[in-house]
Amino acid sequence: MLDKTVVAIIQARMGSTRLPGKSMKKILGKPMLWHIVQRVKKTKHIDKVVVATSTSSKDDKIVKFCKQNKIDYFRGSENNVLSRFYETATKFNAGVIVRITADCPLIDPAIIDQTIKKYLTGKYDYVSVATGAGVANKNVKRYPDGLDCEVFSYKILESAYFNAKSNDEKEHVTLHIWKRPKKFNLLSIKPSEDYSKLRFTVDHPSDLKFVREIYKYLYFKKPNFGLFDIIALLKKYPKLLLINQANIGKEGYEKFWK
Repeated sequence: MLDKTVVAIIQARMGSTRLPGKSMKKILGKPMLWHIVQRVKKTKHIDKVVVATSTSSKDDKIVKFCKQNKIDYFRGSENNVLSRFYETATKFNAGVIVRITADCPLIDPAIIDQTIKKYLTGKYDYVSVATGAGVANKNVKRYPDGLDCEVFSYKILESAYFNAKSNDEKEHVTLHIWKRPKKFNLLSIKPSEDYSKLRFTVDHPSDLKFVREIYKYLYFKKPNFGLFDIIALLKKYPKLLLINQANIGKEGYEKFWK
């Protein structure tokens, strides 16, 4: 019987078409994945952090990084990321899964904790931060793309694993869940202000340049800086917004709702 261990699973790979090897790109001399792991470890409600990568030889570099830094990891299917998550969660005896992606180096530990706390009330099958594909078809206030966090039980993940049929549902771990509000009780946590015109995720070289600038300004003063620290910085130096502004709205999330 599975326990109630809260396991953060960070999906990471080297094979990005727009920015190859992005999870190992350096920010202040450390791989982006290292920063993400450290930020996730700062949360109060996560018991274990695991990197889920693929069996592709391209991802040997991620495994080597995990071994060198004593980070738990699991290798599974490169394209069927849903099965990779399910197998990772099974191996590490996860009762509750927190899904994080390795292109979010500005992810906020406080927002992760808020999301987990909402899930742990027991009222919902799936709780997420309002950003990305899950709210692409909704007229709601959103967090910046790149603060993505999803929380769900092993039981719900197992349901998705056994019932997902399309390649999209197998590639995008929670697509089967958040497209079925009649089957699952869903909650999307929304901010008090709309931050959808901010982009914190890393898919392009300009995104990486933006993130490096944010770290340069904030990290040495406050390593665990969060959303509101970044907002204050951008108000002080609005030209930073121009670095990756052209990438906003080009994610292609709409395809999931056609």
